[in-house]
Amino acid sequence: MSVKHRGIRSTVMNRRYFLIGTGSALASTVIASCTQNQNSSQKISTVKVGITQLVPEDILKFVQKELAPNQNLNVQLIKFSDGILANNALKSGEIDAYLGQHQAFMENIAKRLNLDLVMHPRIFSYVFALYSKRLQLKSIDELPPSASVGIANDPINQDRGLRLLRVAGLIKLRENPDDLFIIKDITENPKNLKIQGADGASLARALDDLDVVALYATTLANAKIKLDPILKDPTNLEKKYTAGLTTLRSKENDPNIKKLDELVVDPKVKDFIANTYQGTMPSAGYAYAPAFS
Repeated sequence: MSVKHRGIRSTVMNRRYFLIGTGSALASTVIASCTQNQNSSQKISTVKVGITQLVPEDILKFVQKELAPNQNLNVQLIKFSDGILANNALKSGEIDAYLGQHQAFMENIAKRLNLDLVMHPRIFSYVFALYSKRLQLKSIDELPPSASVGIANDPINQDRGLRLLRVAGLIKLRENPDDLFIIKDITENPKNLKIQGADGASLARALDDLDVVALYATTLANAKIKLDPILKDPTNLEKKYTAGLTTLRSKENDPNIKKLDELVVDPKVKDFIANTYQGTMPSAGYAYAPAFS
């Protein structure tokens, strides 16, 4: 073959490769454009979630930023001062879900507000313990006679506080394991402790006035108070005290709720919890629970 013919063939071949390459590039551009248009045309859904504590807020902000966009889900956070207001918001439809209450509280509030509630994935447990700021106690045995003790005044957490005082050996309660204990159920109080109920949110402030207070570590975290617990509740990781996502039963199968269910138990959330709270923020008292095990 002459040099001229080889040159012509080379030119044809190069032109053919150029056309093929250009065609592939155009096809890739078209496909990418279609994919982009398809993604951008997907509707963004909004789910409104109530929160009352710092830790659930941190969790949902992580989900909101890192996970929800990939599911075309907009997680909107709505803050409430307590669980009663949050559950009333569920009832009125102001929110779609509530993250932060444990099952025992949920069941009690459902009866009080005539709600049909469902607990979705259980995600974490709040540490519940006895704390002392005023006396700086190292052990519950150091608690002096006639000391003042604060517990919550809502039925579930008052029951839990009294049970913890019983575990500590400070009181005895009447034999009635099927009911919720109240202060009047104390049958023996050897140290003549002055036990009083208060609103759960105010218990952190009560640490300045009372000798010992039974409360959640997250309540301390919200108040920016760092204290080591004197005695932790041994039931902290029991199923009934493990917090999760709550909805009305009528919303149980809502597609957005199902998406959120999956997101809050994503392995990345487990890592976020472990890295953020375990060992680095002990006052938060946060521990992931059976949903991740």
